[in-house]
Amino acid sequence: MLDSKLNNIRFETISSKYYDDVIEHLRQTFFADEPLNKAVNLTRPGQGHPLLEQHSLSTLRDNVSIMAISNDGDIAGVALNGILYGNSDIEHSREKLNDIQDENFKKIFKLLYEQNLKINLFKQFDVDKIFEIRILSVDSRFRGKGLAKKLIEKSEELALDRGFQVMKTDATGAFSQRVVSSLGFITKCEINYTDYLDDNGEQVFVVDPPHEKLKIMCKVIN
Repeated sequence: MLDSKLNNIRFETISSKYYDDVIEHLRQTFFADEPLNKAVNLTRPGQGHPLLEQHSLSTLRDNVSIMAISNDGDIAGVALNGILYGNSDIEHSREKLNDIQDENFKKIFKLLYEQNLKINLFKQFDVDKIFEIRILSVDSRFRGKGLAKKLIEKSEELALDRGFQVMKTDATGAFSQRVVSSLGFITKCEINYTDYLDDNGEQVFVVDPPHEKLKIMCKVIN
């Protein structure tokens, strides 16, 4: 249930006029704190990161992302959602990593793309498109009040309205895993960070607790 203190929050699809504000929100609340980003020191709180911002803007342009706005006009939280059209989308994104110079960024997305390609949700569920929750971010002032859960619920409503049958997310942290699990998402693939090693047998991501593993989680909604 949404905390009564958030009764002054409204939810809406993110339009282009809010893109700059959303990116600034992510600089302050998500980019540095996301478990894998933090493990490789990808960026610092309040700072931007060109590749993360490019990834976020590309997702926003799919026009299926949701934001929560306070009566004061502040962005309280966002769910950046994108559309995947077949495993070829993921394969194409993985191939594009070859052109990227930022090795830490490549490490993160190499893990995500490889694990997704292994399980091929499109084949498992016999669908040609999937609604993907890519970023879930809540301003620290609004955390612990059920806002993340509400953002996912609003995303599901939008996904149903747009005719999707399956939602999925690459849940890299314990908190996002707990939220989506409470809404009926099931784990289709997981890998412990301690088991993900490079060619020299070294652990790639030393992630702070309580985050222990990547889980690819999904939900059939229609």
